[in-house]
Amino acid sequence: MTDNDHAVRTEAFFSLHHNLPRQSPGSDATTRRLLELTGPLPRRPRVLDLGCGPGRAALLLAAEAGAEVTAVDLHRPFLDELREAAGARGLGDRIRTVRADMAELSGPDFPDGSFDLVWAEGSAYNIGFDTALRDWKRLLAPGGSLVVTECVWTTDAPTAEARAFWDQETSMRPVAGNTAAAVAAGYHVLGVLVQPDSDWDEYYVPLAERVESADASAPGMQWALAATREELAMRRDHGTEYGYAGHVLRPADPRWTTRPETAADAAAVHAVNAAAFPTPDEADLVDALRADPAAWLPGLGRVATDGPDGDIAAYALLTRCRVGDAPALALAPVATVPGHQRRGAGQAAVRAVLDAARLRGESLVLVLGHPEYYPRFGFVPASRYGIRPGFDVPDEAMMALVLDESVPVRQGTIRCPAAFGV
Repeated sequence: MTDNDHAVRTEAFFSLHHNLPRQSPGSDATTRRLLELTGPLPRRPRVLDLGCGPGRAALLLAAEAGAEVTAVDLHRPFLDELREAAGARGLGDRIRTVRADMAELSGPDFPDGSFDLVWAEGSAYNIGFDTALRDWKRLLAPGGSLVVTECVWTTDAPTAEARAFWDQETSMRPVAGNTAAAVAAGYHVLGVLVQPDSDWDEYYVPLAERVESADASAPGMQWALAATREELAMRRDHGTEYGYAGHVLRPADPRWTTRPETAADAAAVHAVNAAAFPTPDEADLVDALRADPAAWLPGLGRVATDGPDGDIAAYALLTRCRVGDAPALALAPVATVPGHQRRGAGQAAVRAVLDAARLRGESLVLVLGHPEYYPRFGFVPASRYGIRPGFDVPDEAMMALVLDESVPVRQGTIRCPAAFGV
């Protein structure tokens, strides 16, 4: 195929997609949920929307989050559509369009540390999920987040037909594979959202209608129509094998190194807990949990150290508990030595142990703690899910974090390991 043939086909593909509401599976509800998972934002967050298309997400972020959005796409007509829509909605001063390649973000528009959110719904596949994680991290301000939605396998054994089709487009992994890649790339996972089938309908139903009404005689259009029909048929016949999922990520705090605790750390971990609390109860609790094979889960005790070879500054532990008969995790204790408190060491340990739980495939974490502290990790009152402790505590102090929203949350009473004494 010559360069001219490629250009003709590309133009036909884009013309087929002009003025469609979406350029990938998604919905306003999904955008809102992903935004919620990022946690608190500045009053006027700086957002970089990469591969924005006609800007459905950019418009929502500007209108509902009060964001100042830099919207980037290579296809000029999409940017024209976005500017027109922004002006019509009174958002022209909130959205700035830039024609640029997401693979080559250089120059004064894209300085290091300049965005509170980097947003990429359905576009990272153009450069690859791993490349996006690596190259876009530098753009984030301290405490900033990266939101990426990506096509993923939803079965362990995709058919040869589905794999052959998608291997032409992208290197696809299951959700857990992208989660592991994000952690390996130096991110903490704030949330994962497997998008509902209705998100595909929002994209494919208008696209299918467009296919039926398109002028097949236009240059390159026969190719564009054939490729689109093949994609629609793949979804119809193999849609249970793949889906779309959003990852909400934040770079790990570079001040702290986190790792699993080892047997050699036992004395130091005891000392950290003894120093962090007014009584030795929490230090003794860890020792008792470590001796309980029904509660202890290797790899779910994490330490934060002051540099790779530094002393342990903070500790966070997850052990097995249950809601009724359903497995869950209990987060306790979380301890930071007094000299390192209020410097992010405890947060680093908590985020690291939550990442480890996601990588194990766990779905629910419970904590009894300060309602001013734990919501920053996504915890909400457990009562919202019909979960209650077997003892009296303030409702707002017993909290839950759902790690996998595709798994139904079991209602019932919390059953803790014996070491907790409740």
